Amino acid sequence: MRVWLDVGDSQAELGTKGITLHVYDNAGKKKVGRLRIGKATVEWFPGKTSVNSHAVQLAALIAHLEE
Repeated sequence: MRVWLDVGDSQAELGTKGITLHVYDNAGKKKVGRLRIGKATVEWFPGKTSVNSHAVQLAALIAHLEE
């Protein structure tokens, strides 16, 4: 699956490592976790750790969201 990042006037195709979004609370002080979006999977890493990630196939996530 090809995944593109579109930010304003710039576009980029995701490579093999994907993109990682660091998610903080509304105050911006406490790290809630990281969301990594790759070509084939989406992974959620809760808190500050790199273990205990929750991965789902990107195609399965898209199918679920379209239900």
